Amino acid sequence: MARVDNEVKRINEELKKAMVRRIPNPGKYVTAIQGLTFSRRQEINKADNCFGKPSVAVIVQGSKCAIIGEREYCYSEGQYCITGVDLPSAFYVLNPSKEKPFLAVILDLDSGLVSRLAEQMSPSSGREKGGCCGLSVGDSDADLLNCFLRLVRLLDKPEQIRVRAPMVIREIHYLLLASPQGRSFRLLSTRGTQGNQIVQAIAWLKGHYKAPFQGEELARRVNMSLSTFHRYFKEITGLSPLQYHKQLRLYEAQHLMLMEDQRASNASLCVGYESDTQFNREYKRLFGEPPYRDKLQRRVLLQ
Repeated sequence: MARVDNEVKRINEELKKAMVRRIPNPGKYVTAIQGLTFSRRQEINKADNCFGKPSVAVIVQGSKCAIIGEREYCYSEGQYCITGVDLPSAFYVLNPSKEKPFLAVILDLDSGLVSRLAEQMSPSSGREKGGCCGLSVGDSDADLLNCFLRLVRLLDKPEQIRVRAPMVIREIHYLLLASPQGRSFRLLSTRGTQGNQIVQAIAWLKGHYKAPFQGEELARRVNMSLSTFHRYFKEITGLSPLQYHKQLRLYEAQHLMLMEDQRASNASLCVGYESDTQFNREYKRLFGEPPYRDKLQRRVLLQ
């Protein structure tokens, strides 16, 4: 066991060196490999909100906590976090500094690839039954870290990325499915499971967030009773369907204000709000500032 632990530490140090060389300053960095990003944070007590999409984040240095609904997940160097569905969350990093910043490498997950790999894997007895969670944390092993190190090193060989990166990414997906956290990951992508029915409901909400929320209709769409739908939705996302719908609207309004420079009143109408007062109240409750002030502060960070 000690030998394995030492190998994990060795590969993690190599990954850390490769990342620091490419990201000397705080921020989120998009790489030449589609879906692969780096994160470096060193702000103390700086909390933020995001609407995360399916991805895996490997923590290379430091620690992070994510708050989803009423749940809090903390993970640190030597661990990874799988987000299996689109999830609104608040997060903060613990005790970062300029000398020892928080570092993470993030890879977007391909649900189609997950489904194809899951079909090829031999399911364990009863593996597809029971509940699952939209976010899970696991311990990184040498195989997984080595895949990420190979992926990062490919950035020095851009002419090889088109051919080699998809092979490494496929291997990462397989290792996640084969891990102890793979059960939830698999259930969310397997048709006929309650987890996948919730994934379908989330996809419908994302495409129809402007419409008034109708829980009974949405439950019928995914062939679930209303009570079962509510139970599994909250189990997976940490939120009720109505809470999720509200946050989806608010994140989209924030995006319209930041990326399309829309006024708060126009953004609120675009996402389905009929009352500016209600929009401003709910926006401040989620993001901590009223819309205009939040827009100004985030614009500064994006520059």
